Amino acid sequence: MKSLFLVGYMGCGKSTLGRKLARRLSIDYFDTDSLIETREGASVADLFHYEGEMRFREIERSVIEELIAADAKIVSTGGGLPTWRDNMARMNEAGITIYLRRSAENISRRLSPHGRWKRPRLRGLSDEELVDFMARDIVAREPYYTQASLTIQCDDLADDDIVEQIVQTLIADL
Repeated sequence: MKSLFLVGYMGCGKSTLGRKLARRLSIDYFDTDSLIETREGASVADLFHYEGEMRFREIERSVIEELIAADAKIVSTGGGLPTWRDNMARMNEAGITIYLRRSAENISRRLSPHGRWKRPRLRGLSDEELVDFMARDIVAREPYYTQASLTIQCDDLADDDIVEQIVQTLIADL
């Protein structure tokens, strides 16, 4: 089985669904943001603040390259990872990319206060500003996300239904 790379906007459920999918398929799971935080000894928010986005994206690229080189696994990527350089093309070459598509309204309802705080670009936004910001940002990132091998419209689906849809699609393509 090829590696699976979950892509989509921050807060769309990549980490949660990645863990569930890994359990369902009995394969290893990795989250690029968690790996970066462990290796760098700092949160993604702190890396953005103190090192800058460019340095963060370079670290992120090195992590995705290491994961690409390893055996089959499920990888949840940071929301911006597919938009930097040729990361999306690299993941498409190395495995199957799955775009977990959600609306800004749906994502905003899913985010806890901690979820908003830990994402530097969302800090300090009112509920209305949050939805407006995310809607604009999703549109800007959509050309990258839609390069994925598979797109799942997640707004009206429960997590278990999303996992099952992915599994059934993978089985049908084998």
